[in-house]
Amino acid sequence: MAAQREWFEKDYYKVLGVSKTATDKEITRAYRKLAKQYHPDTNPGKEDLFKDVSAAYEVLGDAAKRKEYDEVRSMAGSGGYGFGAGAGSGGGFGGTRVEDLSDLIGGLFNRGNRRSSGARGPVRGADLEVEAHISFEDAANGVTTTLNMVSDVTCGTCHGTGSAPGTAPVVCARCQGTGSVSDNQGFFSFSVPCPACGGRGIRIEKVCPTCHGSGVESRNRQIRVRIPHGVEDGSRIRLKGKGSAGANGGPAGDLYVLIHVSPHKIFNRRGADLLLTVPITFAEAALGTTLTVPTLDGQVSLKVPAGAKSGLTLRARSKGLPKTGKTNEMGDLLVTVEIDVPKRLSKEQQKAVEEFAQATKESPREYLEVESNARK
Repeated sequence: MAAQREWFEKDYYKVLGVSKTATDKEITRAYRKLAKQYHPDTNPGKEDLFKDVSAAYEVLGDAAKRKEYDEVRSMAGSGGYGFGAGAGSGGGFGGTRVEDLSDLIGGLFNRGNRRSSGARGPVRGADLEVEAHISFEDAANGVTTTLNMVSDVTCGTCHGTGSAPGTAPVVCARCQGTGSVSDNQGFFSFSVPCPACGGRGIRIEKVCPTCHGSGVESRNRQIRVRIPHGVEDGSRIRLKGKGSAGANGGPAGDLYVLIHVSPHKIFNRRGADLLLTVPITFAEAALGTTLTVPTLDGQVSLKVPAGAKSGLTLRARSKGLPKTGKTNEMGDLLVTVEIDVPKRLSKEQQKAVEEFAQATKESPREYLEVESNARK
């Protein structure tokens, strides 16, 4: 069975903080959270943690590799490679103790690493995140915008091959293009990166002068992104394969666009519903009235019943925002009325209010059963 030394030494489930029974979605969610937390671009000094998280996801995020990893870990833990309990000094064969397993495997692989001299195979590009600031109206209607960013892209000189112009990579003769060779050590048969090509499966005889053989260079680029209607502040949009280009022929990472929606001058929102607060006079509340209020694409009239109280909410159906992911469904416009009490009254207003007070025979506080609340 082909295995990597790190499979014996590292618990990838523990690295990602998930259980061994975690679903693919749970593993992916955990990886994205940790990759963002430890990404070197935004968290200098976390490079080793980022590498550990990436290595764990490379195995657990692939169904076939995850199955093989689980089998290798299970067999190693139960003596499946010949390290079962035995007589003498702690089990195993030839006097080898179980606790020395890591050292033994390390000796096998360290030699292979020395032969490869630091060469490396295809590496997936990093996931990136950029921010997009849009207006309230653009969030409502949807918009296509252009984002400017600097990131690793496929080398423009060699077009990602890593070879100098006029040359091309050749298939590695030693591994026949597989990128790995077997290192047989008695009971062990490990798969190690091919020392001739560094695990790429191909060899570059003359490296590109721009990217020095990696196939990747850093430069400014523009990304056009379609932001759907009804998007909310704080939403994230994933653009698959639009992140940093992979090195040594590896696939590109993903790009995540974090949406920031500017507040509207009069409207608030709750999901797909628009919220609006409108003041009315005491006379309008007492007698009833018809309000004309704005919407995002015109205006609408709403009837306020007589005797309305502050906090009454009126609904204009389908006058809100488009529902995210829905083609024709719209939220509502919710209009809350508040009775406006003037701080200063003209002489005419004061006289009218006093006359109204004299004409009012009942107190709204009579239920308190306090004598001073009763009308004289």
